[in-house]
Amino acid sequence: MIEKKKLTLKDIAKELGISVSTASRALKEHPDIAKETIKAVKEYAEAHHYVPNFLAVNFRKSRTFNIGLIVPELVHHFFSTVISGAIDEAKKYGYNVLVSQSNDLLKDEKVACRTMLSSSVDGLLISISNETLEGEHLQDFLSEGKPVVQFDKITDHLNTPKVTVDDFEGAYNAVNHLIKQGYKKIAHIRGRKNVKNANERYEGYLKALKDHHVEITENWVKSCSAISENEGYDFAKEMMESANPPDSFFCITDLVALGVIRYLKEAKYEIPYQIGVMGFSNWKLAEVVSPGLSSVDQHGYDMGIKAMKLLIELIQNQDCENEETIELKTKLVIRDSSLKKDFIK
Repeated sequence: MIEKKKLTLKDIAKELGISVSTASRALKEHPDIAKETIKAVKEYAEAHHYVPNFLAVNFRKSRTFNIGLIVPELVHHFFSTVISGAIDEAKKYGYNVLVSQSNDLLKDEKVACRTMLSSSVDGLLISISNETLEGEHLQDFLSEGKPVVQFDKITDHLNTPKVTVDDFEGAYNAVNHLIKQGYKKIAHIRGRKNVKNANERYEGYLKALKDHHVEITENWVKSCSAISENEGYDFAKEMMESANPPDSFFCITDLVALGVIRYLKEAKYEIPYQIGVMGFSNWKLAEVVSPGLSSVDQHGYDMGIKAMKLLIELIQNQDCENEETIELKTKLVIRDSSLKKDFIK
C-alpha cells in the first residue's frame, strides 16, 4: 500500500499562489492578512485534510532568547560586519547571540551545530563552510522546531530562508569596469567549483567578457582552495610568468587580491598602468593598501540585520516552513588599483 503524501503549508501556498509565510499566518488569522486570503487558505486546508506540523505548532513554549550564529571565519572583515548587524538587530528584540566559527570545515561546522542545539538556541543563522554541500546536519534544527536562516554562502539542498547578495551582478559590474578602463586580458582567481557564490561570480565574469567580445582564456582562470592571500600571490606569479600573461585580475575576495598585489609589487609591475586589480568584499584593508584596491561591497552589516530580523520573525510566528529568499544588491567601489585611464605616469 502506498502511503499518501501529507499535505504541507508549501503545497497550500503553491496551489493558492501565495508565500508559505502568508499561508502560515492566514491559518492563524493574523491581522495583517486579508480576510479573503484567510478564508481561501482555511477552506483549502480543510478540504484537503491539512494537519499542522506538530513540532512547528508546538514550537518551544519556553524560549531561551538565545540565537546561534555560525560563520566560516570570525577574523574576517565581511563576516565581522555581518555579526555586528545581526547582534544589533537581536538586541532590539531582547535576544542574545551565541557566535561560533566553522573554520570553513564541515566537521567543525557539525560540532558547532551540535553545540548550538545542546545550548537550546531558539534558531540559527549560518553561512555554510566551503565543504558543506547538502547540509543534512542543519535539518536537526528544523526537526526540533527551530528555524534556520542561511546567508551569504548557502546550499539550495536545504529548504530554508536565505539572505544573499547578487554575486552574479557584482562580478559582472566589476569586470565591466575593468573592460571600460581598457583592460583586454582579464584573469579570474575564483573560489571552489562546488560553492554557489563562487560559481555565480565566475558566471558574472564570463558574461561580461562575452557581452564585450573580450578574449576568454582557460589559463587565465584559477581555482582557490583555501581562498588565501598566498594563493593570490602564487596564481599571479604563475600567470604573469607564462607565455601569455593577463593584463588584469578579478579576484574572488579582497584577501586573494592582496596576494596578487603583493606579487605584482615585488615583480615591479606598475598598478594600474600595466596591471589592474579588482577584489570582492570591500574589506577595510582595501582602503589602506597601496594602491587602494577596487572592490565590490557586499553590505555585510545590512545582511546581518535582514537575516536576524527574518529569523526572529520566524521564531515569533513559530514558522519552520518558510523558504523566502532576500537578495541584496552589491555596490562597486572604485579605487586606484583599476583606474588605468585616470593613471598619470
